[in-house]
Amino acid sequence: MKTLIIPTSLHNPTISKLSLKPFILSNGLNSSQYRRKGVRIIHASSNETETPLAEPEETKQLEHETKEESNISSKPTSADIEKDLKRVVQKTAATFAPRASTATKNPAVPGTALYTVFEVQGYVSLLLGGVLSFNLIFPSNEPDIWRLMGMWSIWMFTIPSLRARDCSKNEKEALNYLFLLIPLLNVIIPFFWKSFAVVWSADTVAFFAMYAWKLGWLRKTE
Repeated sequence: MKTLIIPTSLHNPTISKLSLKPFILSNGLNSSQYRRKGVRIIHASSNETETPLAEPEETKQLEHETKEESNISSKPTSADIEKDLKRVVQKTAATFAPRASTATKNPAVPGTALYTVFEVQGYVSLLLGGVLSFNLIFPSNEPDIWRLMGMWSIWMFTIPSLRARDCSKNEKEALNYLFLLIPLLNVIIPFFWKSFAVVWSADTVAFFAMYAWKLGWLRKTE
């Protein structure tokens, strides 16, 4: 009889088990490493997607701060408004108010006779305008030129006479404001109260109120 020789390597269970273990171990290691790497990749990708969320909030804050700064810088302050108003008043008064015809120094400095003449002329014209406005001299039952001149006496005579002196800066500013304010009062008041005396009284109150504000009379008395 012929005998068949079967190789032991084909059916030996120990050899097959040993030969399979490295494959399984290697595959196990590879799979665990792959899983760990996969976990790391997932964590990294999740961190990368979470961090950019803070950027829009920061940009919003920066935009809000820049808007606030621009609003603060664009808002005009009271000092700026006062400077602009003072510049406009000074330019207008210098254009239309009477001034010296020459560029030489004003001779009507304090202590001179010319300074006193202009000052007396200004306040006398103010008082004379009041007398005419109240119809005390040249009385008339109808509006006439004398009462009209009395109503406008502060603007036509008092302010130009006082501006002709070499006065202080604050007094010159007060006279510049009055040169623009009194015509407005003389035009607006007759729409509500047709009285020469009332208009002259309002001009006189405005005159001394402006002097008190610009020259600081109230602060000195306090």
